[in-house]
Amino acid sequence: MPSPTRWTHAFRPRRRTRSRTRRLLERHLVVMVVTALVSMTALLVSYREVQNAAGEMRTGGAPAVQGAAATQLALLRAHQEANNSLENGIDEVVGAGARYENQLAAADQGLSRLSDVQIDGERGRGVLKTVKGLLTSYSSSITPGAVKYVHDELMQREKFTEARTILDRPGTGVVPRLDVLQEHQMRRVDRVSSLGSLQQTGWAVAEIGLLVLALTCLSALWVLRTRCGRSQDPWLLAALLVTVALAVVPLWATAHTQERLDTARHRLVAIERRAHDHADLVASQTYVTDYSTALRGRLAARSWQSWTYYGALGGGALIVLLPVIGIVRRLNADYWRAG
Repeated sequence: MPSPTRWTHAFRPRRRTRSRTRRLLERHLVVMVVTALVSMTALLVSYREVQNAAGEMRTGGAPAVQGAAATQLALLRAHQEANNSLENGIDEVVGAGARYENQLAAADQGLSRLSDVQIDGERGRGVLKTVKGLLTSYSSSITPGAVKYVHDELMQREKFTEARTILDRPGTGVVPRLDVLQEHQMRRVDRVSSLGSLQQTGWAVAEIGLLVLALTCLSALWVLRTRCGRSQDPWLLAALLVTVALAVVPLWATAHTQERLDTARHRLVAIERRAHDHADLVASQTYVTDYSTALRGRLAARSWQSWTYYGALGGGALIVLLPVIGIVRRLNADYWRAG
């Protein structure tokens, strides 16, 4: 019969092995919970930032840039139509005057809308307030020239010259002030639509964390199979599948959204540049209108983007709970309760 000493020596290595396996599984559990929390926090924040950027571009950036371009073109078109009434003579005054008034009214309405959507903050509001006052002065000069002094060529030209000065005087005219506002707005659009270094870091942390989580799940499955005699654990397998989905789907959705933002930025640059093409104002107005309509469709909200966020939120909860359930069940059944 084996002596008690031999039984003790045989039991100690096995107990040490069980203790090491238990600690190994506990470490796996801690690593998975910590990496899941860190990676999901980074992923959800980064994903939400991109979606917020798309929303800001849709409701603020695009309408502001389009509005400034359309207002500037309407003002220039109004002046052109008023000049046409002067150059074509009295026979054309009525028709040209009507077109001039329509364009001036469109510019005034554009300024009112631009005040609501401009993205240059308090500075932009100050610029638009000044432009509004200058537009009133411009109208006070151009309207008498186009209507009242049709038979007084000297006064008519004086009024037109005065109006032109108010419109495009370097630095202080209506058009230069709108140019400055547009420049500030385009800078804001560039910042909003670009994936900044902080966002890139957030995505890197999220993807690296999910990779570590997936590898830890595989390691835990290997430990359970080789040391605990468990062929597979459905909870850890489910956590692995959810982790892979979280690493792929939100990143794909973000790439798709970023592609839309890049396209929108390029189109806004084209609109802003076309507003400076004064050779054919009618064609420029048509171009801005058509591009603005296409851009609104491009930036329209997609419901699946919100569902992706909430799906990622639910998936984040799963990759925290599933490993806990899987490993804690094994620890409780094989080690804690037995111990």
